Amino acid sequence: MRAVRIHRFGGPEVLKIETVDEPIPAGHEVVIRVLAASVNPVDAKIREGKYPVVTEKELPHVLGRDVCGEIADLGDDVAGFLMGDQVFAFLSPKNGGYEEFVIAGSNEIAMKPKSLDPITAAAVPLAGITAWQGLFDHGDLRPGQRVLIHGGAGGVGHLAIQFAKARGAWVATTVSGTDKAFVEDLGADQAIDYKSERFEDQVEPVDLVFDLVGGDTQQRSFDLIKPGGALISTLTEPDAAGAAQRKIRVGRYTAQPSGAQLQEIADLIDEGKVKVVVDKTFDLGQVAEAQKALENTHVRGKLVLRVLG
Repeated sequence: MRAVRIHRFGGPEVLKIETVDEPIPAGHEVVIRVLAASVNPVDAKIREGKYPVVTEKELPHVLGRDVCGEIADLGDDVAGFLMGDQVFAFLSPKNGGYEEFVIAGSNEIAMKPKSLDPITAAAVPLAGITAWQGLFDHGDLRPGQRVLIHGGAGGVGHLAIQFAKARGAWVATTVSGTDKAFVEDLGADQAIDYKSERFEDQVEPVDLVFDLVGGDTQQRSFDLIKPGGALISTLTEPDAAGAAQRKIRVGRYTAQPSGAQLQEIADLIDEGKVKVVVDKTFDLGQVAEAQKALENTHVRGKLVLRVLG
């Protein structure tokens, strides 16, 4: 089978399409025939050697953390799934999705949303789980609360807006001016153009800031958070001392695979409460071009690789 591997860290030029053996599942694993895989910022971090879970001793390494496809093989201890089931998955770091067949733990997969094609479904798992865990597991967002999402037009952000609205929260988000109508259509109650408006002058205090931007944006958010509220980031660790002074909770997290949470997300999609936006698709052979696009262009929603037709 074909797989995109790196043998050293570096730029897009280190991505190599190679022929490798198809995987064989252990007891609680499945093999997914990959129809599509999404492209995420973490893929570039791994490629550059900036993701501590993947070190030189793990090379060569297959990139890609989420896929949609069909179950092609099952371990003896797998329950609840059958050969041929269409599933999607947020994979553990040891298994890369930029390949034609990939191993996944049965606890990492869920049935593909019936309302989505495989390309669109592949855009969901990593971004969806990241948004879900940030808002609900770490942010403890509850109905009736107010949340500010920084970076609402991106892969994680556009799903976070919709998850928060589905949970009954009031949602503000920072985006570029060209994306204001886009996020308002997703349900955002207030959209702030970060290039021309200072969000701290526009938004009333919130219970949660979900930070997908980091840097100065993160620090400027502290005074917007109600006492007892929280700032949760996917990027840099927030200032714990500043948080303690303001009586707020802060944290940085890395999303973890969860088939159960992915099934909840799939249900919301099939209920029409969440729509998934794919900005552009690429063939597997265009993987370097896809990663360059992610790093160097404005992406609304997600980028996805077509792997097997």
